[in-house]
Amino acid sequence: MTHTDSYGFAPPSGCPVTGAGAGATPLFDEEFARDPAGVYDRLRGYGVAAPVALEPGVQALLVTHYKTARYILTSPDFSKDPHRWRDLREGRVPADSRVLPMMAPRPNCLFSDDTVHQARRQVVDESLGKIDDYELRRYVEQVADDLIDSFARTGRADLIAQYAKRLPLMVFNKMFGCPGDVGDRLVEGMGKIFDGVEAESGNVQVTEGLIELITHKQAVPGSDVTTWMLQHASRPDAEEVIHQLVTLLGAGSEAEQNLIGNALLKILTDPRFADDRVNVPIGTAIEEVLWQETPLANYAVHYARRPVDIYGTHFPEGIPIVISFAACNTDPEEILDADQRATSRSHLSWSAGPHRCPAQPHALSIGRIAIERLFNRLPDVQIAVDPAELTWRTGPFHRALHTLPAQFTPHVVTEPPAAARAVSPAVPRPGAALATLPDSGPVHPVPARRPRSPLRRLAQAWLRWWRGDT
Repeated sequence: MTHTDSYGFAPPSGCPVTGAGAGATPLFDEEFARDPAGVYDRLRGYGVAAPVALEPGVQALLVTHYKTARYILTSPDFSKDPHRWRDLREGRVPADSRVLPMMAPRPNCLFSDDTVHQARRQVVDESLGKIDDYELRRYVEQVADDLIDSFARTGRADLIAQYAKRLPLMVFNKMFGCPGDVGDRLVEGMGKIFDGVEAESGNVQVTEGLIELITHKQAVPGSDVTTWMLQHASRPDAEEVIHQLVTLLGAGSEAEQNLIGNALLKILTDPRFADDRVNVPIGTAIEEVLWQETPLANYAVHYARRPVDIYGTHFPEGIPIVISFAACNTDPEEILDADQRATSRSHLSWSAGPHRCPAQPHALSIGRIAIERLFNRLPDVQIAVDPAELTWRTGPFHRALHTLPAQFTPHVVTEPPAAARAVSPAVPRPGAALATLPDSGPVHPVPARRPRSPLRRLAQAWLRWWRGDT
């Protein structure tokens, strides 16, 4: 007799019971972080999707088949609305679940469908569309140079902590008009959410940081994405803007950091890029990463509007369906060689369909410029450890290095770099960097005592709902 799990899946031959639920493979442990490709290979034994645990007790179906993923991402048979999540609706997801901040309902374009999605997406698209590409490039170059100057004398650096993490943070703060230390707390909170460590604390941190940002921009508008969203012709309310910003923050900080870090690792360790670091084909390296080590490995959660069968696999209503961008991009049925990957844009790393990433051109531009400046300034940079010693952060959603130690010929910097003056060794103080660009506007500190405004009461009510207190 064949035993099936709670979703009706029979484990493939030889599949062990993991302890995360019969047949449910955990995506939150060290084994998955160490060898996700091996886990995806095993999961393909189930068919086009497999039962996984996003954390102990929270199960989902992970799609590992490229054509199935494309169908789900573009089909009206599937919804993005987490109100359809049966276990959440019926109280079986713990209030302190580590994945709730990434999956619980939010009034934003990511978690909405049809005309509501179109209206919310228009706010995001039109606000991002006002970003001046020339000014963005100029600012990214300046931040990159300042950060490189801050460690160039030493001949050694951790390219994650000292570069890949800090650069997107400072650029995000500029683009979104973050005052004071708000950006620090936003990115720290988002990191907790992606790692699934202290996720509830991270959600509170992100929400409260965005409250401060919105309150500040309502009082002091500027030429930034937050202001443009608040002033959009559709007049979205402040709560909606907060939750729209959560999505943009995740893409603009965590995913961007991982894109830069993974691409740097590719260039530093792949023999194809070893001979000429100054003229390295950065676009090719980034495309390789988007195919093989995509920064957001598993996400795009969907729910079947009604039971549906695809390629012999049954998708019931109410079950989270997580798209594995990483597994689908490396689907053996769709495999491309290196030359094909360099020119093909058919990977799913930006998702597909109506919810395709709205910030793709900005993310690619920031990543390319950051990598270009590093290798132009430090052409002999090399990885400082055996690549086998590198470790990856745990968590079901991202593909992210802990560290990337590097070494290079020390460079003398004649004047203290702006980043070194304005940024602490661990985490940058974003507000200090904003005034270095023309037109960045004045930086107005946020009062230590936050006002008890209607916006704040609304956000506190949202947090209470998220915790299950109401």
